[in-house]
Amino acid sequence: MTTRLPPRLLARPETVTRRLRALASLTDVEMTLLHGLGDRRKRHVAGDLLTAEGELDGRPRFILSGWACRQRTLSDGRRQIFSFLLPGDSVSIIGRKHPEVCAVVALTPVETGDAQLLVEAADSGRAPGLARALAALEPQEHTLLLDHMVRLGRQTAYERVAHLLLEFQGRLKVVGLGDDQRFPLPLTQEVMGDALGLSIVHVNRTLQQLRRDRLLELRSGVAILPQPERLAEIAGVRPRVRSVSPVDGKGIEDSASA
Repeated sequence: MTTRLPPRLLARPETVTRRLRALASLTDVEMTLLHGLGDRRKRHVAGDLLTAEGELDGRPRFILSGWACRQRTLSDGRRQIFSFLLPGDSVSIIGRKHPEVCAVVALTPVETGDAQLLVEAADSGRAPGLARALAALEPQEHTLLLDHMVRLGRQTAYERVAHLLLEFQGRLKVVGLGDDQRFPLPLTQEVMGDALGLSIVHVNRTLQQLRRDRLLELRSGVAILPQPERLAEIAGVRPRVRSVSPVDGKGIEDSASA
């Protein structure tokens, strides 16, 4: 179920603005285009299908608030989550000319902003800064997917949970929803298990161990990492690096990876 928000609830999509400005310099005109996302906003409830697997030409959107995921579900109901979509992330912008290879589902109440006008301006050459930022999204998502493969294939449960928590911390800090230690964590243990290939019991035990080791605190949907440097050592997180934009050759800061 989706609903349009009344005008009084519309606000500037600051999460998207922060995300894209971290990738490229944007002009005042491009910033105005971004602020227009708030005028084309939709609300989704938890469990809504944002994009179906196999869907072609899904309308490009940004997540303004809430959490979603990319997933596939087996015939017996088992689910594998490939990646999480956080505020500021895109839906159906990367690879938008090809069928979706997995479903995108809302994990919490989600608000999305229609990005069609932004994409058209970037594609036409009228918004070169936006074009650079959108081009930089794909290598970042590729890096996150490779990190996830390492988590599932080679890390212990303890390392997997630690690495995922650090990923959330880094990504949410970029869009202004967290800092070096605190960030919102609205996920159930079942959802974390579906992402990390662990049972609910195993996720629970691992979270409790992180608490006992004084590496994690959970307070009313907020995660606190008292010793992020120690957690990074355990998770095998590499220092942040700067890659080169394929469009203008400028440096782009990537998230730390496994």
